[in-house]
Amino acid sequence: MVPAVETLLDESREAIDRLAQQAAATSPTWDNFAAPLEAVNDRLSQAWSPVSHLNGTMNTPELRDAYQACLEKLSAFGTWVGQHEGLFKGWQALKESESWATLTGAQQRTVDNALRDFRLAGVDLPADKKARYGEIQSRLSTLSNQFSNNVLDATQAWHKDIQNREALAGVPESALETLKALAEAKGAEGYRITLDFPSFIPIVSYADSRELREEGYTAFVTRASDQGPNAGKFDNAPILEEILALRQELARLLGFDTYADYSLTTKMADSPAQVLDFLEDLARRAKPQAKEEFVELSAYARDELGIDSLKPWDVAYASEKLREARYDISQEQLRPYFPAPRVVDGLFQVVERLYNVQIEQDKSAPSYHDDVHFYRISEQGKPIAGFYLDLYAREGKRGGAWMADCRVRRKTESGVQLPVAFLTCNFTAPVGGKPALLTHDEVTTLFHEFGHGLHHMLTKQEVADVSGINGVAWDAVELPSQFMENYCWEREGLDLLAKHMDTGEPLPDVLFERLQAAKNFQPPWAWCVRSSFLCSTYASITSWKRLRPAMFRRCSTTCVAKPLSFP
Repeated sequence: MVPAVETLLDESREAIDRLAQQAAATSPTWDNFAAPLEAVNDRLSQAWSPVSHLNGTMNTPELRDAYQACLEKLSAFGTWVGQHEGLFKGWQALKESESWATLTGAQQRTVDNALRDFRLAGVDLPADKKARYGEIQSRLSTLSNQFSNNVLDATQAWHKDIQNREALAGVPESALETLKALAEAKGAEGYRITLDFPSFIPIVSYADSRELREEGYTAFVTRASDQGPNAGKFDNAPILEEILALRQELARLLGFDTYADYSLTTKMADSPAQVLDFLEDLARRAKPQAKEEFVELSAYARDELGIDSLKPWDVAYASEKLREARYDISQEQLRPYFPAPRVVDGLFQVVERLYNVQIEQDKSAPSYHDDVHFYRISEQGKPIAGFYLDLYAREGKRGGAWMADCRVRRKTESGVQLPVAFLTCNFTAPVGGKPALLTHDEVTTLFHEFGHGLHHMLTKQEVADVSGINGVAWDAVELPSQFMENYCWEREGLDLLAKHMDTGEPLPDVLFERLQAAKNFQPPWAWCVRSSFLCSTYASITSWKRLRPAMFRRCSTTCVAKPLSFP
């Protein structure tokens, strides 16, 4: 990986200098300037995408070292490109040329984005400030990677082995099978609890032992901090403090009051004040009902569960009990109707009906793990895209769910390059030869991430900078994913993907009605509780920058991982 990236960087620098010199000598056009630059960028991106993805899904010490070594080189390269005055002048000349009016809307948007991002990369700064900009970006890339590694290491550093099954009273049988398989995989007896979602969530949601819930919850929310069972060992607090300080310095260096002002330059919101006003207004509207429902949950926990004072490790447990009591339904009750292979097939049927495409697995394609499969999407028999589907949690894989682009759709000299996506989740893996059984929440997660994938794969754009998710403001990018979630709640959609694992029967009307009734159970504050579980994972994902060596970015790192339904 390292020598390959080094070679590509050297060749890219030579090509960029050559194109900049050519632009200075002749009038730059899209065909002689922008298109060749796009090809240089895409070649490097296609090499880096798999490396970045494997670092998050198949992490090993060797890969981690290679990734960090490449990261530093790519960060320096990104800064060099962003401050390349000859390149910047070439884009300016294209903007001011007679050919500007003949460019397509996508091409014009690309030129405008390029000029904006050059300025955000400090192209107009004096030499000493340019150098400092590069130092900050390099350090931020290193810190971001270190932060993610700490979260992963802290997650894998804790486990609890339990011999007595009675100590796990209340935990569903499906989860017990997973815990038992985790123990067997490590040569241990009994059951092993880890901090991966498929292990952790059943404990805090269903374990009757309050002490066990507290122990697991505390270990989870104190990961990579100065608190908890591994206090200080993977502490991210100093990293966060340095990141904040460097971000503020970067913003001031570029003439912004705060990093928030700098960040919003490429987003839809107009100002930090507008964002804060929106959030504060949301809080004002939600708080009264949230307080009312929390009081209700506390009373239920006291009167029915014997919990006098509701603690954070009690909330998910009490909430599940109240949901069952009120609606006679639970996530575990729905699992038998959502075997993973059936859900995936149903998802594909929904997509095929909505977009008039066909999805088929390609078993001849290379893969990086036995659980990961590659699929091709066709339209009227013609291939248009592909994707890797990586569903299950495993050691060395970061938590959460995300979509990342492996390859972008763009027009090349030989035709149209088809887009390829990475779609990643962390569901409970199959145990004992049985298919993995998903909760309805997990089904929604899959549909959500596939919505991001469709955004990337079904694009008709042929300019890389605005193809798929590229060039889309991050405060707008959630639209396709949220849209796809709706089909997990509609009868017609559920009939395609919900079939009982033993009988093949669809979801009964009575369960469908209960599912609908419970859809908005505790909506104003349930997401706050959920976020307490997800915050570390969310921070890890959004900090884990998938470095794109883009010619025209505001900096050398661009995050493409999105949190699932995070408010």
